[in-house]
Amino acid sequence: MPPKKKDEPAEALGAARFGRVRNNLKMGVVGLPNVGKSSLFNLLTDQSIAAENFPFCTIEPNEARCAVPDERYDYLCQAWKPPSEYPAYLHVTDIAGLVRGAAEGAGLGNAFLSHVQAVDGVFHVVRAFDSEEVIHVDDSVDPVRDLETIQAELCAKDMEYLKRAVEQEKMDVKKNPTMKLSGLFTSTMDKVEEMLTNNQPIRTGDWSTPEVEMIKEKLARLITTKPIVYLVNLSKRDFVRKKNKWLVKIHAWIKEHGGGVMIPFSVEFERELWDLREDADATKAFLDAAEGAKSALPKMVVQGYKELNLIYYFTAGEKEVRCWTLYEGSLAPQAAGVIHSDFERGFIKAEVCAYEDFKALAKGKSMAEVKAAGKYRQEGKTYVVKDGDIIHFQFNVTAPKKK
Repeated sequence: MPPKKKDEPAEALGAARFGRVRNNLKMGVVGLPNVGKSSLFNLLTDQSIAAENFPFCTIEPNEARCAVPDERYDYLCQAWKPPSEYPAYLHVTDIAGLVRGAAEGAGLGNAFLSHVQAVDGVFHVVRAFDSEEVIHVDDSVDPVRDLETIQAELCAKDMEYLKRAVEQEKMDVKKNPTMKLSGLFTSTMDKVEEMLTNNQPIRTGDWSTPEVEMIKEKLARLITTKPIVYLVNLSKRDFVRKKNKWLVKIHAWIKEHGGGVMIPFSVEFERELWDLREDADATKAFLDAAEGAKSALPKMVVQGYKELNLIYYFTAGEKEVRCWTLYEGSLAPQAAGVIHSDFERGFIKAEVCAYEDFKALAKGKSMAEVKAAGKYRQEGKTYVVKDGDIIHFQFNVTAPKKK
């Protein structure tokens, strides 16, 4: 009988190939001034941050977290009704508005761009609504122009960073006679420069694994390697009727510039819905009148989490139901280490069942029916944890012997 094939982690694709392999990754909310960034951030995080009608009302990035909506988590909480319930969270940073020339310091550009460098993924908010009350930094609404502006600024910042990195590498080689510039370094940097010169994000390129590793090693703070979710802010009227003159043009631009997820939403709609949250009847009446339109915020949060290549597993019991975030492709000992380093150090095995199996088979809080059906498994150190696994870890840590 052939040996059991090891569970291999899936290779990351696209922007995820360049990402930091960590469990505490962040999405940054980016866009021009007055497109609805801070208003969206307030709605996402239920925080009161000044969103005045002024280009630079957000200077220091505001950071918060918002719970990831998940029916599986809700089901487990309902099944166990524990005193402690802890969902997965998406960490979100509100970054001040970029303007044309930011890479050369226009507005407060350089500081803002450094804030973009510090996050792991981007919510790019684009304005597609007209309003005499909310000024546009360029005096007219043209989301395609705005997309070009932001992309040009991000590429310009990356070009500046690339030139510094190449110059530093050359200086290091001059100082050390045993070093020389590798062919891979030179060809990869030339390819990066060509893309940035043409305002093409690095994440959209066709890169070999050695090139990806070179970029991650030498250009770890590139901005255009980060995944992007495009959020198109519409008027309430357009959002409800699902029509806007810019949507087709925006979608075409995104396809022509490497692709990505586009999510139409409306700050106006979301704010009105949020203000009714404590009145169930008024909320129902509002949604009934909205012709099937509903909040887009849950979709944004779930998509942002996905773009960061994050998953989570559950621990569930009488005392607590909890989501534990980890990078997709993590092995069982690494997943155990998210709870405590001792769990990873003394890992013995993981007792695992898929959420779908638990929901289909369990008649209460017990795993008895799941075990009887052969769906409760024991997994070792090579097991790749799946999103939605329910896991109980066995571990043993002995104290070091005294000398």
